[in-house]
Amino acid sequence: MQTGPRNLITDVPGLLVGNASDAALRSGVTVLTAAAPFTAAVQVMGGAPGTTETDLLAPDKLVTQVDALVLSGGSAFGLAAADGVRQALRQQGRGFAVGSQTVPIVPGAILFDLLNGGDKTWTVNPYGTLGARALAAAATDFALGSAGAGTGATTATLKGGLGSASARVGAITIGALVAVNAVGSVTVGDSAQFWAAPFEIGAEFGGLGVCPDLAPVELPRLNVSPGEATTIAIIATDADLTQAQATRLATAAHDGLARAIVPSHSLVDGDLVFAAATGTQPLPDPLETPFQLGHVAALCLSRAVARAIYQATSAPGDVKPSWQSRFGSPP
Repeated sequence: MQTGPRNLITDVPGLLVGNASDAALRSGVTVLTAAAPFTAAVQVMGGAPGTTETDLLAPDKLVTQVDALVLSGGSAFGLAAADGVRQALRQQGRGFAVGSQTVPIVPGAILFDLLNGGDKTWTVNPYGTLGARALAAAATDFALGSAGAGTGATTATLKGGLGSASARVGAITIGALVAVNAVGSVTVGDSAQFWAAPFEIGAEFGGLGVCPDLAPVELPRLNVSPGEATTIAIIATDADLTQAQATRLATAAHDGLARAIVPSHSLVDGDLVFAAATGTQPLPDPLETPFQLGHVAALCLSRAVARAIYQATSAPGDVKPSWQSRFGSPP
């Protein structure tokens, strides 16, 4: 299997990603957008999600395409990031036409990073501004690790982060984008090896291989309160998918979270995957191709999860060590 040229979700032609973060706040926002609306869907499998505008992504709803997707820190306060993106898109004349008005369609999801040591004493919600900044920064190249929505993320043992990866299925491109803020662990026990190691391409997260000592996994202890976690992701493709097919793609991609984070989809995580399809590549086979895309989407998302933790960097006041501080900086 081959990655795209950047090994990022923006290997899907036409897609752009922007990050914005606040070091003092220890939080941030990531936005995925494109020059034209794209088909979108969602699948929620965590027990404590935080979302906006996700109900309209069901296949039986009026609107089938969106102008942007937003991943944000900040728990419920982070939902304001979508408002900032929506306002900026409106100023650009973007959105769903309703008479003389345009209404930008901007679904979003949040993760909980309010107890990560950052300064949360603000009086004016900062996430609307961060959302607008992230949209303005949208480009084909963007930072991974401690950036955007992954700025203040954590996992059970290590600092979390923002990850991305891509792959090709014939002429079709698949990409994943994820902010990892999980109750579970992304590495095996106390080792440097990632649960996602079997799916690594090249040395995209260190090339360390599979952990040689896969001892029985102990029963995890819940060290957070409900709502204090969540991994949120986007899986994207240039395949011409219906909204129903995109929903199935998002569902299949959740397997990638389960293979890379142990445990995942818990009662206290809000694990969620958006799907985005730009529709520029026809499906060679209406049954086999979506089947293959679902499998590759899961692999891509596993790799993106590991890359998020691998690329995260340390900062003063961190409540969890970064992978780099424990096991050495990437080459």
